[in-house]
Amino acid sequence: MQKLSRKEPSPTERNAPGGDALIEIRNLNVRLSGRDILKNINISLGGGKTLAVMGLSGVGKSTLIRCIIGLLKPTSGQIFVEGREVTSMKIVELNEIRKNIGMVFQSPALFDSMSIADNVAFGLREHTKMPEEEIQREVAEKLALVDLDGMGHLLPSQLSGGMQKRASIARAIITNPKIILYDEPTTGLDPIISNVINHLIMSLRKQLGVTSIVVTHDLESAFKIADLIAMLIGGQFVEVGPPDTIRNTKNPYVRQFVEGSLEGPIRV
Repeated sequence: MQKLSRKEPSPTERNAPGGDALIEIRNLNVRLSGRDILKNINISLGGGKTLAVMGLSGVGKSTLIRCIIGLLKPTSGQIFVEGREVTSMKIVELNEIRKNIGMVFQSPALFDSMSIADNVAFGLREHTKMPEEEIQREVAEKLALVDLDGMGHLLPSQLSGGMQKRASIARAIITNPKIILYDEPTTGLDPIISNVINHLIMSLRKQLGVTSIVVTHDLESAFKIADLIAMLIGGQFVEVGPPDTIRNTKNPYVRQFVEGSLEGPIRV
């Protein structure tokens, strides 16, 4: 009988996470210009879950997002997305992974000269061969999901700040990604519009089953939308847990952040 040979795992599959983890970060370190930005970051996030990464401005929250999407190579450590290790990938492989990741930036970053519909359609027109009729159906569907149906003909300047943010979310989900990364999605928005964005994040999770990582310093948003909250202080996760755990923490660093107190171990 012929002996069956076992296929050797590729470098991006070797030591991949088990279980239902869609994103797993292991011993991640980032050092830039002689400064440690992220130190020994470890976390695992299951499919359909929402992680909020919280901390003061400038502590490395956005750096973490850039590493996950492959815009920044860490100094050491591993990041697995759908079981594949992304930090060692070549750009062609990385671009395949990115097709399953939507990115919502802090500013809407819409093209001023394009209509909202054309902004949302941009990724499909640039990176797929989808027929135009189908693209228009997808755009209409995604605009409806973010409550902007019937507004695709307008220019970004004709929308409020909150509407522009919703348009940027429609653009992020146009490819039906499995993962959405949000970088400070409620920054600069008033409390009512911030709440609209929070409900939209939760709605997309429910309707599309997406896994989300939300970088924020907005406590109210994090407690409302997250299954898991990671507190990033001094480049390290000092506590990771569900909202109730973070809300009732005895960790002095997290307690000071939650209370917004000037007194405590955090120096600003």
